[in-house]
Amino acid sequence: MSERFRRSSRAGGGLLALLLSVGALAALGLLGAGCAPGPAARSGLPLTVEGESPHFIAYGDIRFTPADEGGASSGPARRALVARMVTEHPAALFVLGDIPYRGIAKDYAVYEAETRAWRAARLRVFPTLGNHEFRECEEADCLERWWGTFPEHRGERWYAVALGRRVLALALDSDASLEAGSAQRRWIDATLAGLAPAVDFVILFLHHPPVADLQGGFEASHNPRSNERALADRLRELAPGLHARLLVCGAHVHNYERRVDGEVTYLVSGGGGARPVAVERDAGDLYTGPGFPNYHYLRFALDGARLRVEMWRLEDYDAAVPGRFERRDAFELEARPR
Repeated sequence: MSERFRRSSRAGGGLLALLLSVGALAALGLLGAGCAPGPAARSGLPLTVEGESPHFIAYGDIRFTPADEGGASSGPARRALVARMVTEHPAALFVLGDIPYRGIAKDYAVYEAETRAWRAARLRVFPTLGNHEFRECEEADCLERWWGTFPEHRGERWYAVALGRRVLALALDSDASLEAGSAQRRWIDATLAGLAPAVDFVILFLHHPPVADLQGGFEASHNPRSNERALADRLRELAPGLHARLLVCGAHVHNYERRVDGEVTYLVSGGGGARPVAVERDAGDLYTGPGFPNYHYLRFALDGARLRVEMWRLEDYDAAVPGRFERRDAFELEARPR
């Protein structure tokens, strides 16, 4: 995969959300003064939201595709989730890769048709690249279709989003290197090293999970790879020295998982509509719900000094027109004392 990137930003919407270089983060006070921007840094224009802290949502593995590819994705389930996003109306919606089933025009056309209500509701969508974005297309064509669908991110494969001054989200590209010395790792390290004191929580969103239940047989292909394990190793090393709490949210596995590794919380949210996969859960998986399949989304909200995270599961997934959601998991992360 190419690692050539150009920083860009564009204002729009109703939240303090920047598509940011390190320099823009510093300008907003989200990075300390000692963290200088790199030579490619650009300034961003802050978008503000009045009143209470916004809530935001994440989920992945939707696989928008025509009806004749029904084995790849459940149309009723993914459309129920799309409709639910309009009802929730989050300040930010993070979509964690495998948005189309393939990186071809007709699958993106299904995305455009089925998410028309998102644009009518002016939802702010923040995507990450998955492996299916690169399926059945040349890399340059794949990226051009992705950027054509999400023009706010043109030229970028990873970026930052500031949700107020207390929460910083990093949208990463797990199709590019996350290993030591890579451009993306250097950007992550610089961002975490220079966080301003006001930042209480950093959430890293990406497609391939760094930590997950290990599977055997065919599903072993979805186990954490060396690329993402390198990120987990680095976060385990850095977390004790950071004043911000770290949470990592991946997808790729078509289910829901929750784990803690050192001082970092890891979630898997791959229940957006793609063919569901049962997982063998070990004792380290903190989610013990018996339900399957787990079509779902994650809801994040600040509550004082706590970040509350909830998993909302689609219960009537086998109905002709499903739409009944129930909360099936919830936990809180508390900001570190100051």
